[in-house]
Amino acid sequence: MRDEPIDLHTALAAFDQLWSPRIVTRVNDYDVRIAKVAGEHLWHAHEDTDEFFLVLDGELSIALRDGDGAADTGGRTVVLGTGAVFVVPRGVEHKPSSADGASLLLFEPAGTSSVGDRHEPVPGHVDATTGHPLG
Repeated sequence: MRDEPIDLHTALAAFDQLWSPRIVTRVNDYDVRIAKVAGEHLWHAHEDTDEFFLVLDGELSIALRDGDGAADTGGRTVVLGTGAVFVVPRGVEHKPSSADGASLLLFEPAGTSSVGDRHEPVPGHVDATTGHPLG
C-alpha cells in the first residue's frame, strides 16, 4: 500500500487495457480498483460479496437478472452516468457494458475475481483477474 496520495486521473492514464482492473490501494481487506471499460463484459455473479461500482467518467450500463441464468428475460438494466454509484447484491447475475467507454472505481474484497464465481465463457477481451498492481 502506498503512503502518498494517488491521483486517479494519472493512474487511469498509466494503462490502456480494457476490462483489466488495477489495484489503487487497499482499505482493510478490500481492494480499491480502477478500470477502463468499453463494449460488453460477461454475465457473471459473485456468490459471497456485493460489487460496488462508481463511474468516474462516461456511462456504464449494468444488466441484472435473478434466477438460474437460463434466459435474459425478467431482469432490468441500470444506467450509471459520471459520479453515479451502484451496488450489485451478492449472488445476482449481472453484465456490465459501456457503448462509448467509461472509467470506473470498484471496491471489493481482496482476491475477488473480475469474472465472479459463476460466469459464462470468458471472451478474449475480458481479463479474468483479481486485479493488477498499479504501475
